[in-house]
Amino acid sequence: MRKTVLISSLLLITSIAHAGVIIEGTRLIYQGDKKESSLGISNPDNLDYLVQSWVESADHTREKAPFLITPPLFRLDGHQDNVLRVVRTGGNLPTDRESLYWLNIKSIPSTAHDENSNTLQIAIKTRIKLLYRPAGLSGKPDEMADKLRWHKQGNNLVVSNPTPFYMNFQTIDVGGKKVDNVTWVAPDSDAHFAVPGGISGTSVSWKIINDYGAVSHAWSAPLQ
Repeated sequence: MRKTVLISSLLLITSIAHAGVIIEGTRLIYQGDKKESSLGISNPDNLDYLVQSWVESADHTREKAPFLITPPLFRLDGHQDNVLRVVRTGGNLPTDRESLYWLNIKSIPSTAHDENSNTLQIAIKTRIKLLYRPAGLSGKPDEMADKLRWHKQGNNLVVSNPTPFYMNFQTIDVGGKKVDNVTWVAPDSDAHFAVPGGISGTSVSWKIINDYGAVSHAWSAPLQ
């Protein structure tokens, strides 16, 4: 009797990263003046995969995200490519700053039809940022990252973002000490990062991830 186990993961594990569906990008920027945005995927494996994709709100509420992906479910044969097209379906999104959503892509490999074999079927779920950038919003995050302002609040490092862009951090250092578990700061908002052992030093440096998934150069500023 064939036994199948389905495992869902949010991360691509190193031991299986050599096979399966490859997503051509670590984030998708949806330009507000475009009718759609697209993301390429490919299957370098010999196996066929069933690919399912959908968009969720950033806060994981039940509110439906105003984006449609086509095709939402399809078979991707071995050594074949395809393109996911994302279309905005409505929604009252801000026009003066970016909005963040999550694009989910789940790939399930096919299995051999041998009733006498036991198989382990692993479904890999990958989640990347979908950033909606309104039409008329000029500039890019890496052109405004120098505008971030930093201050101490107890053992927390607080960053204020006066720009209309999400700033996705790659690294943050305070007094030469790397801050762990850094994420991002939303437009016109503050973000708090814990610094175990307290904050020492009078300056902070940071790098962000740009629209293409590359790491920027470093900026530095006084720590107030």
